[in-house]
Amino acid sequence: MTEFKEIEDQARPGGLEVQGLVVGYDDVPLHSALDLAVPRGTVTALLGPSGSGKSTLLAAIAGIRAPIAGSVFVDGLNVTSIPLHQRGIGIVFQEPLLFTHLDVAGNIAYGLRRKGLRGERVRSRVTELAAWLDLEGLEGRRWDELSGGQAQRVALARALAPAPCVLLLDEPFSALDTELRERLAKEVRVLAIEHDIAIVHVTHDEEEATGMADVITRLSANDAPTQA
Repeated sequence: MTEFKEIEDQARPGGLEVQGLVVGYDDVPLHSALDLAVPRGTVTALLGPSGSGKSTLLAAIAGIRAPIAGSVFVDGLNVTSIPLHQRGIGIVFQEPLLFTHLDVAGNIAYGLRRKGLRGERVRSRVTELAAWLDLEGLEGRRWDELSGGQAQRVALARALAPAPCVLLLDEPFSALDTELRERLAKEVRVLAIEHDIAIVHVTHDEEEATGMADVITRLSANDAPTQA
């Protein structure tokens, strides 16, 4: 079931659109076809229990795995057959998955360097994101010198650095303490508005979904997403 709260004037043209998307294993679908529209500047939560296909759906949207059926559009462009790094999509997982051979600054800069950027443009972007996510002074630290919350913010900064059109969040706050989880959830909503990003946030936490999302889509294992 999809619950609509009032979407304010920040909703803009473009963003993410999913049409008839079906994911599964060995061609056995986990759910019925999913249709989803996430305008820029808004947050949609995918809410459902383990086994309902939330993470697998995100992987298909991102281009990490192929769907059984359906299409993915980013700003009107069909990206279903385009590799992850060319889709304009950032993704943050439940675990930070930082590159262990890079410090904080190197992790944040990774996507920028893959795009061929160097020098002051990279340094400026890293500085901007470190300031926005309260990572100033940590740029030279290794992954094992960070707290859980700091590591997740580095992962978020890394995903944001190339300025994606769409950001996918796969329960990145679930292992954090309540206070930090609530703070980051609020920051994500601000992020969508201020940075003009379409955000899809996977969670099993009803309160978290209600607090941060403009739209909530509920998934059940082996069942169709229903809308209201």
